[in-house]
Amino acid sequence: MHGDALIERLPRPRGRLTPMRALAELTWFRVGGPAEVLFQPADAADLAAFLAVCPAGIPVTPVGVGSNLLVRDGGVPGVVVRLGRGFGAIATDGARVTAGAAALDAKVAIAAAHAGIAGLEFLRGVPGTIGGALAMNAGSYGDEVKDVLVEAHAVDRAGNRVTIAAAGMGFSYRHCAAAEGLIFTGAVFQGRADDGDAVTARMAALLAKREAAQPIRERTGGSTFRNPAGFSSTGRDGDSHALKAWKLIEEAGCRGLTIGGARVSPKHCNFLINTGAATAADLEQLGESVRARVKSNSGIDLCWEIRRIGVIVCRSKTA
Repeated sequence: MHGDALIERLPRPRGRLTPMRALAELTWFRVGGPAEVLFQPADAADLAAFLAVCPAGIPVTPVGVGSNLLVRDGGVPGVVVRLGRGFGAIATDGARVTAGAAALDAKVAIAAAHAGIAGLEFLRGVPGTIGGALAMNAGSYGDEVKDVLVEAHAVDRAGNRVTIAAAGMGFSYRHCAAAEGLIFTGAVFQGRADDGDAVTARMAALLAKREAAQPIRERTGGSTFRNPAGFSSTGRDGDSHALKAWKLIEEAGCRGLTIGGARVSPKHCNFLINTGAATAADLEQLGESVRARVKSNSGIDLCWEIRRIGVIVCRSKTA
């Protein structure tokens, strides 16, 4: 990768272009190589203008705050887009909440509570930003983005600014089927009126439950695998996701499993942890080892929930 050479081929935005920007410090795992060029647009108009004239052959990869992201050790070719302050506004109107894609999910939940709006409490327990929540239909403890979304705003790869109604997002469990190449810039959510103190109390209970069960103080990327579709705790069950990935991982004997500096969390075994010296290769290989052991033990294929991007440099040790 040659960041300076790539910048010479790019349009000049109002925002910032940084060649060979280290991404490890921008992700929760704290691993991975650099972005060939990191673009931090000033606002949605700047992003749209940039994409409209950015050569079509240059890859463009959006990232959020890196909470559910594994950047591989070889870095990310092309342009990595990271939204900042120009996309962080949060506003309320009646029982509706409008939020920029860079707004933290937790802050959106708190703003809703302060305005006496219920229904968005689950966002308090979702790490990351609204953009990422839209991209994966994020959720926690039974509630999901699809339950409260009115519309999403985005810019496509050609620089067109678009609005997508909730019905057009193609939401399913931890998945969004909206058109490829979209970079979400914001969203409108519909809640319901409620007492703000009651909403805050429910959020506090959700947060306490999460802190008691998950290793949120560690270098982790959140839930590693999706709960498998079509199974319950007693067998096949249509489109249910009732069978939990952590249970399959534990039954396969993977709790505490390590490769290099990567470890399956002893506290919650659907979380991978960088113990301090892990590489992205360690973490990805550990995840694949977990998948293989679960497949051998139960016959079920686990699907990654963590998004993995960039160039693989090498494989690591053996579990």
